[in-house]
Amino acid sequence: MSANESLRLKSNLSTLMGKYRYSIKDVHEKTGLSRNTISSLYNDKATRIDYETMLRLCCLFKCDVNELLILSKCEAE
Repeated sequence: MSANESLRLKSNLSTLMGKYRYSIKDVHEKTGLSRNTISSLYNDKATRIDYETMLRLCCLFKCDVNELLILSKCEAE
């Protein structure tokens, strides 16, 4: 089994947004990121994320990358 099959990155954006009580609109206005990008991360549907997106979100939430993206084991199907 490869690493890609046993591990995954999970977005923690919804938790961070809840902590700060930010809506998707709030994050969009504060970061300039598209609503689609924010929504995709919020719903943990993103398949990739660029460095600029991570930087803007980490600056907004005053967090490290490991607080924004969490490495976890895949659940058995």
